Amino acid sequence: MLQYNAKMHYTIERHPMQSGGLLAKEGKTHEPGGIMKKKEMRAQELETILDSIADGVFTIDLNNNITSFNKAAERITGIAADQAIGQKCFDVFHSNICQGSCVLEKTLRTEKQYIDLPVNIINNQGSTIPISVSTAVLKNKRGRIIGGVETFRDLSAIEQMRREIQGRYTFHDIVSKNHDIHNILSVLPEIAASGSTVLIQGPSGAGKELVARAIHNLSTRNDSPYIAVNCGALPDTLLESELFGYVKGAFTDAKKNKPGRFALAAGGTLFLDEIGDLSIALQIKLLRVLQEGEYEPLGSTKTVKARARIITATNKDLKELMAQGRFRDDLYYRLNVIKIELPPLAQRKEDIPLLVDHFIGRLNIKKGRKITGVSRDVMQALLVYDFPGNIRELENIIEHGFVLCPDFIITLDHLPADFKKALHAVDRNPKHSKKPLRRAEAEALKKVLDRHGGHRGKTARELGIDRSTLWRKMKKYRLISDEQP
Repeated sequence: MLQYNAKMHYTIERHPMQSGGLLAKEGKTHEPGGIMKKKEMRAQELETILDSIADGVFTIDLNNNITSFNKAAERITGIAADQAIGQKCFDVFHSNICQGSCVLEKTLRTEKQYIDLPVNIINNQGSTIPISVSTAVLKNKRGRIIGGVETFRDLSAIEQMRREIQGRYTFHDIVSKNHDIHNILSVLPEIAASGSTVLIQGPSGAGKELVARAIHNLSTRNDSPYIAVNCGALPDTLLESELFGYVKGAFTDAKKNKPGRFALAAGGTLFLDEIGDLSIALQIKLLRVLQEGEYEPLGSTKTVKARARIITATNKDLKELMAQGRFRDDLYYRLNVIKIELPPLAQRKEDIPLLVDHFIGRLNIKKGRKITGVSRDVMQALLVYDFPGNIRELENIIEHGFVLCPDFIITLDHLPADFKKALHAVDRNPKHSKKPLRRAEAEALKKVLDRHGGHRGKTARELGIDRSTLWRKMKKYRLISDEQP
């Protein structure tokens, strides 16, 4: 960060013979020639230093007029220093935060520094350039604020890499870099093309409906309706009419025919969530649909062909329900043609940073805001927490923080009180004594090593790192003895 701590009062001005030169000029007007020469030399040294760094640097006065502009600033913006100096900074950068939330203006007003804040600017070709900015005030020797300085770094290459990573780890809104999830995703197109009945098992909030939607979208039925029903949300009588529909006069308030969800999903996909909550009576009716491919609307004596593919999901152990007599064996085996088991979020913590970025990005689009991420403390807290509510709980925590965040970065102060209370219990647990970021990386590394039987070459390839990097990380987390080569 550029500091303005000269022993005498200097102001920054342009040198008439240089395109972007900085000249230090003392506030006094009568100085011996030797002193002025030294000051000019110092100014040239300052200019050389600023022009040699890769980050863009510019300074402004109290009226937001640009007073200096280094070579990197010229390169990133495509604007020459002699065109920028003397202009208002918002006329040069056209940033997405210039109107109403300029961080350099806030720094001048509050003296608060901003560090590595991601923003977008428009260069001289009209292209959007992602940069990160840091700001500070400039003071004279008496401590009086005389302007501000902003450094900024071109993030174009990093942003491109981030998009590639997001593309690599995002599949029909399923965001993951977890090996088990990737194994599921790799066979999802074949499952979708098969047309077979699918049973998705996993804890609440683990993303079962996302998988069901992905199967529908990948199938030849994707132009037809996708209809979802929560079997645990309605009583039997209502659920039966919702699923199969009814005819006029079937009961007192049945004034006209009403198609059920099977009819609405004709040609498409019917997703039955929480299938473990279905009563025995409705299980029998569903079994007939699966066996005969037909059903009768409530109050009707005519059968209707069922033309919807059925995908079911549950957070319960259906085999245990079968042992208790609460779920029919024959229905289970009809549903369990293809089974997909989703792990809880606690077993795929490497996905948390990806999911956080995904949720914030989606909320920014929905709410028209520019929140850039979460603080390091927040990420550490999320990585150490075990999420009994899984991905849905993480999404709710992020949305809560998003709503309460007045600025650009979500901090611990913005998170729900219940979550922070749960964190205190986690902090007292000895198994969480390591720093969460280190612990999460160590656990992920060990999991991949175990999967490949300790084979370093295969492990390094899956992680996308060099064998030497893998070896250093294994040493760092004591996954290898000092004697091993």
